[in-house]
Amino acid sequence: MMKHVLICLLCLSSTFSFAQDPPEVLTLAEYLGYVKTFHPVVKQARLIASEGEAKLMESRGAFDPKLEVDFSKKEFKGSSYYNQLNTAFKIPTWYGIELKAAYENNDGLYLSPEKTVPDDGLFGVGVSVSLMRDLLINKRMALLKQARLYVKQAKAEQQLQVNQILYEAALSYFKWLQSYNEKKVYEAFLENAQFRFDGIKKSYESGELPAIDTLEARITLNTRKLNLEKARITYVKSGLALSNFLWLNDNTPVELREQMIPDVEAGNTVDTVLNTSALDMEQLDLSVHPKLQALDYKLQGLNLERKLKMNALLPRIDLQYQFLSETPELASSFNTMNYKSGLQVNFPLFLRKERGALRLANLKMQNMEFDIAVNRVSLRNKIDALNQELASYVNQTKYTEVIVADYQTMLEAEERKFFLGESALFLVNTRESKLIDAKLKAIELETAFNNTKAALYNVLARPEPDMP
Repeated sequence: MMKHVLICLLCLSSTFSFAQDPPEVLTLAEYLGYVKTFHPVVKQARLIASEGEAKLMESRGAFDPKLEVDFSKKEFKGSSYYNQLNTAFKIPTWYGIELKAAYENNDGLYLSPEKTVPDDGLFGVGVSVSLMRDLLINKRMALLKQARLYVKQAKAEQQLQVNQILYEAALSYFKWLQSYNEKKVYEAFLENAQFRFDGIKKSYESGELPAIDTLEARITLNTRKLNLEKARITYVKSGLALSNFLWLNDNTPVELREQMIPDVEAGNTVDTVLNTSALDMEQLDLSVHPKLQALDYKLQGLNLERKLKMNALLPRIDLQYQFLSETPELASSFNTMNYKSGLQVNFPLFLRKERGALRLANLKMQNMEFDIAVNRVSLRNKIDALNQELASYVNQTKYTEVIVADYQTMLEAEERKFFLGESALFLVNTRESKLIDAKLKAIELETAFNNTKAALYNVLARPEPDMP
């Protein structure tokens, strides 16, 4: 449905639309919905989660069963020195334990005695265990846990990136809305100036007013035309800037049609669209903020690294044990009388490398904890500041509405006095200029309020709002 609406609203065209085409309103919710669905940067952000899933699959590969085959043969001066075949099937487990099934078949004139096996070969079933280092945590286990954390971290970072692009798109929309409202103000007052000039010109032609009044009226008229032309080009440029965020599903950029206009009531829906209403600082839970969550996942990953470095301080004691049999089809043939075992011990005396690595891991964790604390305080202060700024804008808007209404009343009174011959055109123009400035300030204030709402949405980084 969205694509159908998008094609109806937007098109790629090198020609201008006819003036008689009715205006079409592009609402804030529709516009951000297009950005969220089709913008390449949003699609690129979603690749972060896919990258995390790929890393998780890669780390799980360390626990895949392995089949090993080792064959060697030696022939020299017509003599067969040896033929050696060793095969093994290994199953790594979560802890430092590895299950192993093996088959060995060797023969030859000069075969080492310890490699001698029955004619049909020798079968073995056993286990390899790390008794100290790598038992409770090892690199393979840590990488898998870190990959799972990375998936969660990637989703949080994806949300931050999508929120950022939607924030920038919202600012572009509010700029477009501001330029549109300013253009409408200048259009309305151009009509007033044109009407006033035509009336004064007729009065001059009938001898009721001096020529100097027509000159002043014409100056005002041309000033309004100049201001409107400036507002028009600003509106065009803001529309083109808005088009930077509009794309189709096949990564095709689109442009706004000339008759497309913003929703002048966007300010009434911004809270619903951006999910920024009813914010209570006392009940604000920053633990679910994606930025802090991403940092916390990084901290958990560093903690796994620290545990791995602590584990390296332990001595390495690897034990291997295999039951041997030449008749594997009989389970009873595997017994403690026939076995092969091994023990390997490795322990550096000074542990300088291991202790240095552990110290670095601890420093990384402390640094990340500082980052989390700073970001938590910074986010809370930013949200609090934006809340107070919004409250101030509400009060400023009330004052501005009163000022605009008063300037409107004064202009109307001055116009009545002018047509009764009790005032001068200069005073009317002065009153009108004051009213124009007040209206423009009101539009600017509305834009600042909407921009602050967008900034609050960006800082809160709540889940992406539902948009059509």
